[in-house]
Amino acid sequence: PQDSGRYGRQEELGSLHGIPLYKCFVEGWPQVEDFQARPDDLLIATYPKSGTTWLSEILDMIYHDGDVEKCRRDAIFNRVPFLEMKVPEMLTPCPAGVELLEKTPSPRLVKTHLPIQLLPTSFWDKNCKVIYMARNPKDVVISYYYFYQMAKIHPDPGTLNEFLETFMAAGVGLAYGSWYEHVRGWWEKKQEKQLLYLFYEDMKKDPQQEVQKILRFLGKEVAEGTVARILHHTSFQEMRKNPAANYETMPTAFMDHSLSPFLRKGISGDWKNHFTVAQNERFDRHYREHMEGSDLHFQMEV
Repeated sequence: PQDSGRYGRQEELGSLHGIPLYKCFVEGWPQVEDFQARPDDLLIATYPKSGTTWLSEILDMIYHDGDVEKCRRDAIFNRVPFLEMKVPEMLTPCPAGVELLEKTPSPRLVKTHLPIQLLPTSFWDKNCKVIYMARNPKDVVISYYYFYQMAKIHPDPGTLNEFLETFMAAGVGLAYGSWYEHVRGWWEKKQEKQLLYLFYEDMKKDPQQEVQKILRFLGKEVAEGTVARILHHTSFQEMRKNPAANYETMPTAFMDHSLSPFLRKGISGDWKNHFTVAQNERFDRHYREHMEGSDLHFQMEV
């Protein structure tokens, strides 16, 4: 029998309307589906491991006018609640995302990894602004593989090669399902004016330009020095050593940073340190097939 003090690996994932998801999230789904957005909510949407925490920290800084101390007020997962999150209490004392959001004063920042078709309708009804960030799939797969190892909510990822096959098999057995469907679903939605679609690689290449883009989208003006402060505070080096941003405050039973830090490398092109030539060729073929007919393009490195 399992020692209740140590939490082992999760069983296989559950399913939510055909999308693989953690069973505890599926259990909490009725509350998420009925979630009531407020008109001034800002939704941060991403496929996992695509710069969610980075974007969240940038937006929290913008909302607090670049005040670093205010942004250290609490862990990022409390400052930007994770909408569909629901974790067994024995794992972590975190309240469910919906509960946390109900207590959060407006204007709220809301994080989600949900594919477009599962987003609670009240976000559209209230015409909320949405910022989506996408990252190239080769880096996503490597980052997700390391995350599977350190975050105990996941089933065992197996070898990298096995994980790569899972990723390519339309995301069957991968939390949140197919990367392709996720990035394309949100991309097609961007015709609707309230959605800003960003790329992780652009953010790496020219963060200042991307932050200006966000400010324009939000209709906010900030002093020049404020933008510089935001860029410094949200650099990978700063975030990695900031306990309010790097998930270090999560219990080890839930996230084991000794296996892999939550904020691991934060670079573009790390896949080149992991993929074999054969894996890369196979992935490229698969990618071309699955992105055919889309005007969505990714930079595989910066």
